[in-house]
Amino acid sequence: MTSIVKKAPPKASNLKIIGDIREGNKVTVAAVVTGGTEGCSKVQWFKTHSSKIMEEDCLEALTTPKVAKAFRIPVGALGHFLLVKFTPMAPDGQSGEPVFIISENAVETLPPSLNFLVVTGDYLEGKILTASYGYIGGHEGKSLYDWFIHEAEADPGVLIAEASGHLEYPIMKAAIGKFISFKCTPVREDGTIGDPKIAFGQERVRAGSPMLVSLQIVGEAIEGTTLHVDKKYWGGEEGDSIYHWFLTSLDGTQKEIEDAPSAAYTLSARDIGFLISVSCDPIRIDLVRGATMLSEQIGPVKPGPPCCQSLEFRGDMMEGKCISFIATYTGGQKGSCSNEWFRNNSNGTKDRICIDEELNLTLDDVGNCIELVYTPSRSDGLKGVPRTILSDVIAPADPIGLEIVVPKCFEDVEVVPKKLYYGGNEGDGEYIWYRTKLKLQDSDLINILEDHEDVQLCARSLTYIPSLEDVGYYLALYWVPTRVDGKCGEPLVAISSEPVSPAFPVVSDIIVGERSTGLYCGGGHYHGGHEGSSLFSWYRQTKDGNVVLIDGANSSTYSISDSDYTCRLLFGYTPVRSDSVVGELKLSQPTDIVLPEAPKIEMVIFSGKSMEGEKLTAIEIIPNSESQQHVWSNYKKEIKYQWSYSNEDMQNKSFQPVHSNNSCSYKLRFEDIGRCLKCECVVTDVFGRSSEPVSAESTSVIPGIPRVDKLEIEGRGFHTNLYAVRGFYFGGKEGKSRVQWLRAMVGSPDLISIPGEVGRMYEANVDDVGYRLVVLYTPVREDSVEGHPISASTEPISVEPGVLKEVKQMLDIGSVKFEALYDKGHSLRKVPGETSFERRILKVNRKRVKVVKPGSKTSFPATEIRGTYAPPFHVELFRNDQHRLRIVVDSEKEVELMVKTQHMRDVIVLVIRGLAQKFNSTSLNSLLKVET
Repeated sequence: MTSIVKKAPPKASNLKIIGDIREGNKVTVAAVVTGGTEGCSKVQWFKTHSSKIMEEDCLEALTTPKVAKAFRIPVGALGHFLLVKFTPMAPDGQSGEPVFIISENAVETLPPSLNFLVVTGDYLEGKILTASYGYIGGHEGKSLYDWFIHEAEADPGVLIAEASGHLEYPIMKAAIGKFISFKCTPVREDGTIGDPKIAFGQERVRAGSPMLVSLQIVGEAIEGTTLHVDKKYWGGEEGDSIYHWFLTSLDGTQKEIEDAPSAAYTLSARDIGFLISVSCDPIRIDLVRGATMLSEQIGPVKPGPPCCQSLEFRGDMMEGKCISFIATYTGGQKGSCSNEWFRNNSNGTKDRICIDEELNLTLDDVGNCIELVYTPSRSDGLKGVPRTILSDVIAPADPIGLEIVVPKCFEDVEVVPKKLYYGGNEGDGEYIWYRTKLKLQDSDLINILEDHEDVQLCARSLTYIPSLEDVGYYLALYWVPTRVDGKCGEPLVAISSEPVSPAFPVVSDIIVGERSTGLYCGGGHYHGGHEGSSLFSWYRQTKDGNVVLIDGANSSTYSISDSDYTCRLLFGYTPVRSDSVVGELKLSQPTDIVLPEAPKIEMVIFSGKSMEGEKLTAIEIIPNSESQQHVWSNYKKEIKYQWSYSNEDMQNKSFQPVHSNNSCSYKLRFEDIGRCLKCECVVTDVFGRSSEPVSAESTSVIPGIPRVDKLEIEGRGFHTNLYAVRGFYFGGKEGKSRVQWLRAMVGSPDLISIPGEVGRMYEANVDDVGYRLVVLYTPVREDSVEGHPISASTEPISVEPGVLKEVKQMLDIGSVKFEALYDKGHSLRKVPGETSFERRILKVNRKRVKVVKPGSKTSFPATEIRGTYAPPFHVELFRNDQHRLRIVVDSEKEVELMVKTQHMRDVIVLVIRGLAQKFNSTSLNSLLKVET
């Protein structure tokens, strides 16, 4: 048999947490306990940052081990994992091994919110309301508290600014009769704001019972001082609280002061020596009365300094009135009080008037204010503070015209009436002047505004200047006195004692002017009654300043003569009144110097063609009037001409002056081709006056006929010189003019053409010796128009002196040999490597010319050509080769030779020709290959 079976120790399994792991939620733990009946198992809650089960020493306990298995998650567990330690217990107290379990998730935070909100306290003035609430949603931050006052339950309310941020609100007087609400807005510490909740008061705020917290008298107990009640009322809106003032004698007898129901009281002389106090019955606006409170006594009341309690004017504040004053005195027994009257002007200044008891208001006071300064004085001589009062603006009296007189009147003399006005400051009254032929009586003057046939209106102004129309008439003035504010008085009328007298005859503003050419007219402004037969005269002022009367010139107009030229004219005016009273002679200012009509040019025309080389002459056309013919005949001094030429732009034509020509004629030049010429003429007379410039304009200048002037040939005259043609082309722009060089025998009209010589330069040679060189120049314009040919010639060409000397020597000898070269290349085919020149001997004598080929070791000398000087013998030159010459005997015999220099060639040619002419009478032309 076994021993008694023992009970196994309790053991927990299947441990789990039931409920949402959120802040404020209630969770429980459940487990299966084996080992007998479960007793009071213990549960302990922890929080941890880790999701794994850790050692118990590393955990932070949220509770102590308890039997209760339910647990409300606190704020401190936010963001942590919940860990539960479950210790199973048997009924006998035996414990098993603890079991741990950790939540799957960390504790979640709820949004900030309020789970309850209440306001506690009595809704009575002076009481304190307290708000309380329950917050959930993480760690609370600075939640918002606001108190509101509502006129009605549906009213959105008015924020009580001074109570914001507080959970308590002392009920103020302003909340009486209104609802109060509290609004709480939850705010988490991270600034997240939740939905607000409002707690609304269920009843209106009631006023407190009326009562006085304090009561005292403010002010000094001195006669004349106004005492005031200083109290502190509490208990709703104060109504008409009741006041009673009391006087207490030194023996303690107290009496109430009658007619003193207000919160202020002014001490008078009857209160001197008494103590004074006040009582107040606080009354709420709804007539609820509180307990009466009596203030402490002050005093006794002392006599005050002399003082003027009130000061008033008596009388109307109007010009002409008399005003006085009434003063109320306090401060013991009254002494000799004083007063002063001042006038306060509208410009800010002040004038002292008098110290009398009364004041008569004058015009000076109108528009200003009267100031009275009253100084109280006690019988013992002590003076009080002066009191001042200021009147309204003094009004003016009604406007009255006291008197108006019209003095004696004269023409053009301003009439200023004498008048006397009363009634404030005078304004712009109405003044009407009339003239009448008859002197009106008083009864008619009153009705002067009515229609009268002999009464005429003159002006509407205070003063009047009689004119010529008024002479012989009486002047009457109608005056309506008017105050400055526009109020009018009764009108007055006055009339002059005598008619208006005329002024002394005078004349002014004498003028003289030229009415038309040669006719002057004078005039002036007459003044002084009606003008009679005034006298006129004319004077001539010479250059030296003498003024001479012009006989017979006694009208207002005057025609000038030649005697008046270079002089000035003056017009004289002697005024004569209609009653023959003569005034003073007045002279006008001298006129400008009298001169005849200035010369004029009617038009300018040209004579001559508008062609290069022609002469244009300006001719002036004189106006056909008699005066101009007279001026040109007698007073013309000179005519000035100004020539100018146009630019090349005919669309925008402008002219440039020609400074080198001031005459009436102008010779057209090459530069003027294509231009227009203009001549401006100005004529000047002997008096230095110039006419208006008049001009004429030519047509466009065309080129002249081509020609050459001063044609000549330049050169030294020897056969080795260079000759050039010189001349001046005329006739537009030169084109391709033609030049031809020729030879002419002295004494013969025949001309020999030099082929190929058509340039402006010509280089002479021995062919020209004995001839004159002639050049034929045919001018051609650029448009191919040709002019007439013109020629020039030289003197006969001579042999250069050095060559001449050598030739003469050879001619004197009569027989000469020359060495020359013969060019086989002209007739034979050249063999490569051989020269084409061969030596020759030229023998020349008086009879013949012979060319000999010299002998050699293999051959004898041989004559190649021989001939006399008889025609057709001649010697030819080559212009393109100065070393070559050709000797021609006849058509079958000729030879070309080369010499070393031009000098040698010239000597040979001149010797041959010289011997031919000298000894054989052969003409020079036959010795040349020339055509005439």
